[in-house]
Amino acid sequence: MNEHHFDAAVAAARSSYQGGGLPIGSALARGGRLLASAHNERVQQGDPTAHAEIACLRQAGRQSSYADTVLYTTLAPCAMCTGAILQFKIPTVVIGEAETFEGDLARLRQAGVEVTVLDNRECIELMGRFIGEQPQLWAEDIGE
Repeated sequence: MNEHHFDAAVAAARSSYQGGGLPIGSALARGGRLLASAHNERVQQGDPTAHAEIACLRQAGRQSSYADTVLYTTLAPCAMCTGAILQFKIPTVVIGEAETFEGDLARLRQAGVEVTVLDNRECIELMGRFIGEQPQLWAEDIGE
């Protein structure tokens, strides 16, 4: 795990929160190089599919292969984002936290994706603060 790449995802999550959006960030890296980082843009773009992982993949642009990439995300990926990870065969996912939302980790692991959950206190606290402030927006994001 590259701490700087994870830090880029956390910085993106903070930026989204400060902009009135969901505090979820993601970063995509290959080797020691950060390809892209982005945050959940559902509120800012009015796009229900603009989860952090999807926004990050869009930001990274076309890749001939994702076989040697690592996706960093501050929150466990939902079913949609898990599908994108599987579709592009991203082999490794580093997750800030899965306490607030457990996502679809079992599906990722079952498909052979290497999953690391950091239980990062800042990620947990930021999501908890957001959910307390905007429970309806959180429910909308996870499809409830």
